Amino acid sequence: MSGNKRRVVSAVGVAALILSAATGCTFADAATESTPVPTATVDPDPGRDALATVTRAQVEAAIDDLPDAVEAAMDASGTPGIAVGVVYQGEVLYADGFGVRDLDSGAPVDADTVFALASVSKSIGASVIARAIDEGYVTWETAVADHLDGFTLSDPYVGAHVTIADMYAHRSGLYKHAGDELEEIGYDRAEILRRLSLIPLAPWRSTYAYGNFDITAAGESVARAAGEDWADLSERLLYEPLGMTSTSSRYADLESRENRAMGHMKLDGEWVVTPDQRQPDEQSPAGGVSSNVTDLTTWLSMLLASGEHDGESFIDTGSLVPAMSPQIVGSPPSSFGSRAGYYGYGFNVGTTAGGLVDVNHSGAFLLGTGTVFKLLPAAGLGIVVLSNASANGVPEGIAARFLDIAQYGAERRDWLPLFMGVFEGESEPFGSLVGETPPSDADPAQALDTYAGTYANDYFGPATVTVVDGALELTLGPTGRWPLEHWAGDEFVFRPFSENAPPGSISKATFDGDTLVLEYFDQHDLGTFIR
Repeated sequence: MSGNKRRVVSAVGVAALILSAATGCTFADAATESTPVPTATVDPDPGRDALATVTRAQVEAAIDDLPDAVEAAMDASGTPGIAVGVVYQGEVLYADGFGVRDLDSGAPVDADTVFALASVSKSIGASVIARAIDEGYVTWETAVADHLDGFTLSDPYVGAHVTIADMYAHRSGLYKHAGDELEEIGYDRAEILRRLSLIPLAPWRSTYAYGNFDITAAGESVARAAGEDWADLSERLLYEPLGMTSTSSRYADLESRENRAMGHMKLDGEWVVTPDQRQPDEQSPAGGVSSNVTDLTTWLSMLLASGEHDGESFIDTGSLVPAMSPQIVGSPPSSFGSRAGYYGYGFNVGTTAGGLVDVNHSGAFLLGTGTVFKLLPAAGLGIVVLSNASANGVPEGIAARFLDIAQYGAERRDWLPLFMGVFEGESEPFGSLVGETPPSDADPAQALDTYAGTYANDYFGPATVTVVDGALELTLGPTGRWPLEHWAGDEFVFRPFSENAPPGSISKATFDGDTLVLEYFDQHDLGTFIR
């Protein structure tokens, strides 16, 4: 997909939305005017009216199918390594690895292999916040600005009142993936959160736009309320008491693991270890967790037990249930009669075709990670699938097949090609000139020093154009640096390659007197720079 409005895969929202749209979600029939609405009570059998029935025999059949399903997915995609874990009725029934964690070393994947989780971190972080609520640091309705000094948004009223819940439901009014492009050019977390105030807002609390730094702002605010670093808070409140000894919210910990899955991506048609591994510390609450299926099955078991661990309350249901409940429409119906998907606080929430609530989230890095977990809380069933390949829909296809067999005895549709096709479309190179060649009769450029100078931009900071060894070079932010190649007249191009720019991306850099427009950074009309 080329052009200025490309949908970004980074720390993926796409897979989460597709999962919600595929499963759908409908509200229960409203009570009639003459019928009093009863006080909410705990339903002892919340799935009793579902047509799908999950039994141990069907779960075991779905588990028996997993090795073949995983091997088929790996063959179809080239994914180097996958790990899968299954929990049912408080038991870990399956945990195993397939393939290799590193194509260079050939070391095998097992249940203890640690993967980067990408956006599954959002659900884990929501669990951390639920525990922080129990500790009395905040509530879901605490304003982010209450504890994050200096935080605001372009509308000062929204900036002062936007809550942790708003940020975790992606309903702040920030555009999709706001701040990711600042991380890409080297800004740190504090500076990215400061610059969010320069983004024009869509309507607050009525607009859903998936992102990373909205959730990061909320997580940072909670950490400040507790007087700790986010990674320390996550370890103290969640990882350590659950015995998740291989889980961390710091990249350095992942990097130090001996049994670590390296990220892989396709370059020139071949799977290779990603040259620069994804380092997501700046957006740690949203995409920076690393873990393995051994630890994650413990976390999933706690969620499925309504917040209990080892027979005792670990997270109060009053803190946890709102996060795992619909809070905003995440994927509106695509046509009349189709189902919508919903987002809670860091969790997708839908309903399966059989009528069971499906709580899930996907995670994906273009630079080498694809992950998903799916829960059927009423059935006590959960699955987590981790992979070390650039986002390709394989974990989602495996998980969807598994839950179909567990609910209906057979796969309802061929999920793998569906999800692989969606991710393939979302991972196409960026740029309106992709596939084009420079015109043979192009107007010449002006003298190169005509373009040189510093071009100001409030959001991205200054862009500096210099003449280096007879060619133009563009620098932007702390680390952004690209050669500019002449295309035609006053139009040059540069070739971004990053989490948000797949291989083959090409961006125009158009000069017009003292104005410079960078196509790649203008996807939300913020990419005009003035000399």
